[in-house]
Amino acid sequence: MMKSLKLVTGLALASAALAMPALAQDAAAAAPVPDKGDTAFMFLSTVLVLFMTVPGLGLFYGGLVRSKNMLSVLLQVTVIAASVMIAWVLYGYSFAFGGSENPFFGGFAKLFLSGVDATTTSATFSKDVVIPEYIFMLFQMTFAAITPGLIIGAFAERIKFSAAVLFSLLWVTFVYFPVAHMVWDANGLIFGWGALDFAGGTVVHINAGIAGLVGAIMVGKRTGYGKDNMAPHSLTLTYVGAAMLWVGWFGFNAGSNLEASGGAMIATVNTFIATAAAILSWCLVESIARGKASMLGAVSGMIAGLVAITPAAGVVGPMGAIVMGLIVSPLCYFFVAVVKNKFGYDDTADVFGVHGVGGVFGAIATGFFASASLGGVGYVGEVTMGGQVITQIKAVVVTLLWTGIGSAILYKIVDLIVGLRVPVEAEREGLDLSSHGESAYH
Repeated sequence: MMKSLKLVTGLALASAALAMPALAQDAAAAAPVPDKGDTAFMFLSTVLVLFMTVPGLGLFYGGLVRSKNMLSVLLQVTVIAASVMIAWVLYGYSFAFGGSENPFFGGFAKLFLSGVDATTTSATFSKDVVIPEYIFMLFQMTFAAITPGLIIGAFAERIKFSAAVLFSLLWVTFVYFPVAHMVWDANGLIFGWGALDFAGGTVVHINAGIAGLVGAIMVGKRTGYGKDNMAPHSLTLTYVGAAMLWVGWFGFNAGSNLEASGGAMIATVNTFIATAAAILSWCLVESIARGKASMLGAVSGMIAGLVAITPAAGVVGPMGAIVMGLIVSPLCYFFVAVVKNKFGYDDTADVFGVHGVGGVFGAIATGFFASASLGGVGYVGEVTMGGQVITQIKAVVVTLLWTGIGSAILYKIVDLIVGLRVPVEAEREGLDLSSHGESAYH
């Protein structure tokens, strides 16, 4: 009897041992495997967003300042991006997407990329489709890196280099990372409301635009503003930078679909035509208002159109995108040409007038043009157009308050620690020489 029992037990163990590889194969088959095409698409999109920052944004802003400040802008954009990249992998990714159920904060679970490796995955918008978590982390990192770079255009030519870098690190920590969590994380406050922000209308453009306005006011006007000639020193470089931004923006918008599917194609179409419509619209408004169109106006319209379509890129139809492009340029032109002069703030690169105003318009207009009756993808469940627009306005208001109040506090802290602006003598000499000991042109 004992021998028989041992024999049966041995046979059972042998059968289990033989079955284990099959069970392991079944488990592996059940786990979603990242699609190589989607992974390659996201890799390309990530590199394109980096291209927007370095060199795109640097050249765009650099051409808009005077020649004596060209290198200072390039260096600020580059060092800020590099600093934020390190902050992102150390704690920013966790603060934004750490898995916490807190509506404002992602938690500490992924500090120092804990638990993130070559085998972990992130979901996309499609069922059972995943991409490597590393590429999702890097894609989001490029968004975090460019956003504070956008801000510095508002107070270029008079900010201390140390102040720009310190403010940017504090700002992403206490403003950008929480807003990214609120808008894009499944547990976030604004995400839970059902607000639509496909690629960063609130997270990037409203966030940066309002922070730029607050900074322009708190840092103060450039010495000689309104008296000295402060015309852009190289609109050629500004054009080159703007063109790079448009090309890179396809990674920004289409990549936000997180997979190479129909949603990415919609975003690509809209990124083409909303931008084209905004360029034509700005040129038309300039022709009516001042008798002639300008190249600076054309690239301003280009950026305004890109900003406006960003939150709507994957949810509105092509005709809606054209209408959004046509409307945003006159709106931004009014703030750049009329409102700024009326209130007298010195926003060097019109960060608020284009990114802030264009972002607010785009976020709210997304609620209208997402309607299926207007060619969009439609609303979820029983949501109506009115309900969606109200949700979009709520999301805009929360972002405005969070970044406005938070930025003002952080500027004051930086001013107390290192001081915000350079001495008048250094400003007159130019930041290239006074702050960095080099010159862009010889």
